[in-house]
Amino acid sequence: MDAVTSAAPQQRRSAKSVGPSILGPDIAINGSIQSEGEIQLDGAVEGDVRAGSLTVGEHAAVKGEVEAETALIRGHVSGSVRARHVQLASTARIEGDIIHSTLAIESGAYFEGNCRRAEDPIGGKAGKPAASQSQSSSSASPSSSNGASQQQPRPANAPSSSSGSSSSSSQEGLKTGS
Repeated sequence: MDAVTSAAPQQRRSAKSVGPSILGPDIAINGSIQSEGEIQLDGAVEGDVRAGSLTVGEHAAVKGEVEAETALIRGHVSGSVRARHVQLASTARIEGDIIHSTLAIESGAYFEGNCRRAEDPIGGKAGKPAASQSQSSSSASPSSSNGASQQQPRPANAPSSSSGSSSSSSQEGLKTGS
């Protein structure tokens, strides 16, 4: 029995290098797909897709989470994408978050959601980089001259109820401070 049990994983490993599993345009799947190898999806999937390498074809659609080492998106994904290497082709349409190590977006690609870089997006270590990313994005807003000039007067104007008298309130503030 040990020979039979150990032969099955070897067959799976060798099958992984044969070529991609192709799910054609006439296939619609309700449920999750999981493969350690390469998947080329040209149909529709309502469920999560996990693969070593995933290509979502130009006319394909996924409603669920995508997780892969490498993800090339040419079609439509409604859900989050977690991959070490993510490439959005010009025909891609993503509605969801992308967590990645590397990201390439071609001109013309549509992406609506949040994007975060993580050392290991698949292993779940996205928490620390996401926190630093949110800090950098929140500090990026005030660093712009428009954001900084709008944010600083607001606390100063908060005690005085009218923003129209900002020059008089700033003069009063100078008198009080003297």
